Amino acid sequence: MNILITGGAGFLGRKLAAALLARGTLTGPDGAPRPLTRLTLLDIASGADLGDARVRRLAGDLADTELLDRAFEGGVDGVFHLAAVVSGEAEANFDLGWRVNVDATRALLERCRASPGPPRVVFTSSIAVFGGTLPERVPDDQALTPQSSYGAQKAVGELLVHDYARKGFLDGRSLRLPTITVRPGKPNKAASSFASGIIREPLAGIEAPCPVDRATRMLLQSPRAVIGNLVAGYEAPASALPPSHSISVPGISVTVGEMVDALRRVAGDAVADRVIFRHDPAVDRIVRTWPRDFDAQRGRALGMQADASFEAIVRQYLEHDRQS
Repeated sequence: MNILITGGAGFLGRKLAAALLARGTLTGPDGAPRPLTRLTLLDIASGADLGDARVRRLAGDLADTELLDRAFEGGVDGVFHLAAVVSGEAEANFDLGWRVNVDATRALLERCRASPGPPRVVFTSSIAVFGGTLPERVPDDQALTPQSSYGAQKAVGELLVHDYARKGFLDGRSLRLPTITVRPGKPNKAASSFASGIIREPLAGIEAPCPVDRATRMLLQSPRAVIGNLVAGYEAPASALPPSHSISVPGISVTVGEMVDALRRVAGDAVADRVIFRHDPAVDRIVRTWPRDFDAQRGRALGMQADASFEAIVRQYLEHDRQS
C-alpha cells in the first residue's frame, strides 16, 4: 500500500503518519488488509524525519503539478488530504484560501483521477460547512450553509469529492471534523486557535486571551481521537457511506467555561486564572456560526468515537502531546 498524506509535516499529519506506520496495514482496493509499503508526506515544509525507511518527505506547494507528479510516482493507493489554509487566514486572505483550499484540492483530485486504479481519498472537512440557525444537535443530513470563506471552501471540497466519487474517479469520503484541541506549539490563524491556547498557554505559565465568553459552546475532539476517526473513515467500505460521501465526526460539546473549569480541576487555580476573557468580535462572529454538537449517527456506525470528557483531553495533552 502506497499512502499519501498532504499536510504531512503538520502536527496532525505527523501523528497520523506515526499511527499508520505503527498499524502497518490498511484496506486495499479489494477490501482486504494490505501492508503499508510507502508513506509520502507532502507539505509546504519538509518536516521532521520519522526514522522509518517507508517514509518519503516532499516539500512544496500542493498546487505544483510537478510536485504532484513526484508524489504519485509508483502509484498511490490512498490519500489523506489534510493540507489547508485555516479559517481565520482564509477569511483574511480570500485569494489564498480559494487557491489552496479549492484549486489545490481540485488539482489533487485530478491527479487521483489520472491514476491507473481509483485511490481511496479521505478529505478533511470541517464543522464550518454549517452555519446560521442550527438545531442544538446537527443531524447528518443538515444542509450546508457556511458563513465564512473557509466554510464555503470546505463545502466546495465536499462537493468535489462527492462528484469525483460518483463518477468512479476515486473512492472518496469527506470527514467533517470538530475543533481539535489541545494542539501543541504556537497559536495559528485559525478562528478556533484559542480553544488550544486557553489550555496550552496557562499550563506553560503564560496568560491566554479568550476572544469569546464563557457561555460559548463548542464541538471538540482530541488529537488522539481525531487520528482514530480518520483511520476509521478510511477503512469504511464505500457501500457504508451515505450518498453525499460526507460524514460528521462525533465530538464532545462543552462551553468555554466548562473548558476552563476542567483546566482548574487538573492544574489548579493559579493556572486557570491565566485565562483572560478579552472579546474579539471578528473571532466571536465566526465561532458563533459553527455547530455546537453533532448527532453523528453515521460516524458512530462506522466506529468513530468522541472523547470521554474535556478533562480527559487536558490530561491527554499533559501526558502525551505537551512536548510535541
